[in-house]
Amino acid sequence: MDFIQQRFQVNFEYKVIFTEGIFDLANSTFSDLLVADHRPKQIKKLFFVIDEGVVEQFPQLTQQIDAYFKSLDIVELVAEKLVLPGGEIAKNSPGYVDDIIDGVNRHGIDRHSYIVAIGGGSILDLAGYAAAIAHRGIKIIRVPTTVLSQNDSAVGVKNGINYRGKKNFLGTFVPPFAVINDYDFLGTLSDRDWRAGISEAVKVALIKDRVFFEWLEIHADELVARDKTAMQYLIRRCAQLHLEHIGGADPFEKGSSRPLDFGHWSAHKLEQLSNFEVIHGEAVAIGIALDSIYSSLIGLISSADANRIVQLLLRMKLPVSHQLMQLDRPDHPIFRGLHEFQEHLGGELTIMLLQEIGKGKEVHSLDTEKLMEASNSLCYVN
Repeated sequence: MDFIQQRFQVNFEYKVIFTEGIFDLANSTFSDLLVADHRPKQIKKLFFVIDEGVVEQFPQLTQQIDAYFKSLDIVELVAEKLVLPGGEIAKNSPGYVDDIIDGVNRHGIDRHSYIVAIGGGSILDLAGYAAAIAHRGIKIIRVPTTVLSQNDSAVGVKNGINYRGKKNFLGTFVPPFAVINDYDFLGTLSDRDWRAGISEAVKVALIKDRVFFEWLEIHADELVARDKTAMQYLIRRCAQLHLEHIGGADPFEKGSSRPLDFGHWSAHKLEQLSNFEVIHGEAVAIGIALDSIYSSLIGLISSADANRIVQLLLRMKLPVSHQLMQLDRPDHPIFRGLHEFQEHLGGELTIMLLQEIGKGKEVHSLDTEKLMEASNSLCYVN
């Protein structure tokens, strides 16, 4: 046998920035980021992809962007701002990927230029996927505008769209050039979207940080009341925990484990079965409740701790059950989510459960009867 073996490493580095008023002329956050990446005799382009819901809430946004970059001569701002529908529709329609790539082609966006995506997690996933496959990779700057995207999805390395009825079936692992969290965008969120984003904080606290979970319990009322200081802390701590995990042994999920998806195996399927009427953060809350009760039924955590988790979700005004989650038979459609979860990762089925509050435990099988029992107990909680 004759062969040549190659091995190399690629280092990734990016900043997650926290600020307010990103396009205020007095705020140099964005311009400083571009100046630091500038090379002599090289003019880079900026192509903006924006969630139409954000444009509706901030009608002066495109004009602010124009004014902000008017005097910055090291970049060329593309006049067109591509405005696309937000929410799950953005990830369900492959045509939107084509729209972004068409813009890249028409405006001559090269690999040294930037796509700037402003919006919720779906727009960021969509734009990140398009950026990753155009020219084999264009720099993506994410500007998340929801609690869920600021504390979770935007800070990670995954991009993707839904395909053939499966969530994130097409996607890439490509870190962003930078993430800029602007707290001002959160002010116009509906109460529903505000609360939905909190579920991911509960998730990461449960598997990573007991002290953070206890902080969430103490500040639950403030968070629901939209206290700015409390939410700023939640977002920063949650983002920090996610980044610490991503910097660990398996950032691109080469194994069969995905610890940060505690509660997600059923959540993803619930979203699909509800035709995405149940939004992601709500589905995650329901999945967390199910897997927490299940963890207690198989003896991993106490029933008191499981109830404590469910009660926190309820205090956060988050759902813990849904009619589509009434698991009353072994062939219930939700259980197909287990197969799809395994198929998506490959290898052995690996599900994160709770060993205690603040510490997860991986298992490789689930007891259908116990899951049905857990589901049944939650039906009477709401």
